[in-house]
Amino acid sequence: MSHRSYCVVGGGISGLTAAYRLRVAAGDDAIITLFDPADRLGGILRTEQVGGQTMDLGAEAFVLRRPEVPALLAELGLSGRQLATTGARPLIYSQERLHPLPAETVVGIPSSAASVSSLVDEATLTRMAAEPARPLRWRSGGDPAVAELVADRFGEQVVTRSVDPLLGGVYAGSAATIGLRAAAPSVAAALDRGAASLTDAVGQGLPPASAGPVFGALDGGYQVLLDELVARSRLRWVRAAVERLEPGWELHDDTGTRWHADAVVLAIPAARLSRLVRDLAPRTFAAASRIRSASSAVVALAVPADTPFPEQSGVLVASGEPLRAKAITLSSRKWGLRGDVQLLRLSYGRFGDAPNDLAARRSDEELVSWALDDLAAVFDLSIEPVDARVQRWIDAMPQYGPGHAQVVTEVRAGLPSTLAAAGSFLDGIGVPACIAAAGRAATSVIGALDAQVAR
Repeated sequence: MSHRSYCVVGGGISGLTAAYRLRVAAGDDAIITLFDPADRLGGILRTEQVGGQTMDLGAEAFVLRRPEVPALLAELGLSGRQLATTGARPLIYSQERLHPLPAETVVGIPSSAASVSSLVDEATLTRMAAEPARPLRWRSGGDPAVAELVADRFGEQVVTRSVDPLLGGVYAGSAATIGLRAAAPSVAAALDRGAASLTDAVGQGLPPASAGPVFGALDGGYQVLLDELVARSRLRWVRAAVERLEPGWELHDDTGTRWHADAVVLAIPAARLSRLVRDLAPRTFAAASRIRSASSAVVALAVPADTPFPEQSGVLVASGEPLRAKAITLSSRKWGLRGDVQLLRLSYGRFGDAPNDLAARRSDEELVSWALDDLAAVFDLSIEPVDARVQRWIDAMPQYGPGHAQVVTEVRAGLPSTLAAAGSFLDGIGVPACIAAAGRAATSVIGALDAQVAR
């Protein structure tokens, strides 16, 4: 295994995890080169100073039910940096009012009429109560858009007021653009097993009751993890974009330099991956070209510590409301007040917006102005921020549409054995899923090289 050369294209959490896994498996003699033209590594994980405090302006939390992040932190000696939420819960802004987040739902799909009784009208509640008695047509293995199934069984109000707020926050999409198997795999599995109704399937698919926090974060932000992965992987960072990939493997970057590798991990968005493999892997090209992405923008604010926000973790916004924000995170309520200011962030942009309108075409000043208007509408507060920062994420949110799992199967199946994919468009948009996919990619290419030697 000595002196094998690996190239990783993409310097986000997927690329950095892949580089680290390659180093651990391939040893000290392996040459690991990572390509990313950005001014810093980390992709959509970005930690900045806002109001004198560290704050993540991309992904800001990970689901604790999944083991990948806690396990990686333990492996890297960073478990002591893991934070838990305060236990504050979010609200939903619907019909221009704040409501408690419904309990006992799966991504907002309710397990009973009672859980959404404050959000929807009596006609919808009556329809939901009668749903278990209605015949359910379900094809095992099916993957409809979430909105298609939920609207049919429970009504449109459940989609717009309960499901859309959750999916908008996760995917920058909506129930109409996200497939059931991606959004609610436990519900799809229950339907495959023969659940007699959607109510029954959601009841079976509810996550186990837990007294502990749902989300975790890092003291010091994700930068702490990124820095450790860079140090442990001992990678060579080439600040350039790979423009062409040829069998062998030969990589051509945008400075005109050619690089050789025994194996390559492509940890880049689907659109960029498809361009690189167009001639090498037509099956992968066709599949990756089907994946669409949304753009978003985050407005991070530091406000006076005594600003009277409610004791909640934030607000998710229903579809059709007269707000521009899709979500408000009251970060200091969610993670605890740590300084002399409160931190919060507002998220903008959904799939289907005019192309990159919110994220790319609006000025920082306009986005901050929108944020202050939205805060006034939701909380009836006039706020003078102490500090503000705007971060744009262009085409950074892959949409997990109906049939996404089959698309991913095609992406992977079409790649040569010593070329692997990683990234948020594969097995999940969150950091835990990206870490898992990166590990799988590294294992795949090392196994392929070992098999070549054995032959």
